[in-house]
Amino acid sequence: MARILLIEDSPTETAVMVQLLERNGHQVATSGSAEDGITACKRDQPDLVLMDVILPGMNGFQATRALSRDSETSHIPIVIVSTKGLETDRVWGMRQGAKDYITKPPRESELIARINALIGH
Repeated sequence: MARILLIEDSPTETAVMVQLLERNGHQVATSGSAEDGITACKRDQPDLVLMDVILPGMNGFQATRALSRDSETSHIPIVIVSTKGLETDRVWGMRQGAKDYITKPPRESELIARINALIGH
């Protein structure tokens, strides 16, 4: 079981993702904004972060860059989960420090496989 921080502003997407992750044995904390997510990540030190891109205030690319360049959080893998499905978005997300990039809606088996690969299960 991994401790996963989900940074997502849509209550519907949050509910669906939490249910999917918990069904697969993961413990999930949520945050509705990038700024709150960064604070929670530093405080709670989750095993993995799932990051939306389109967020109020700071966007997910900026938050990914901030977390991946901070010595307190740089060891935590970030997976961007976004509706932005262009190759340029994926490349940009990876350049900001994400370890993976998945377009919404994710297939459950694919998402869980990628999470398990990153957390060493």
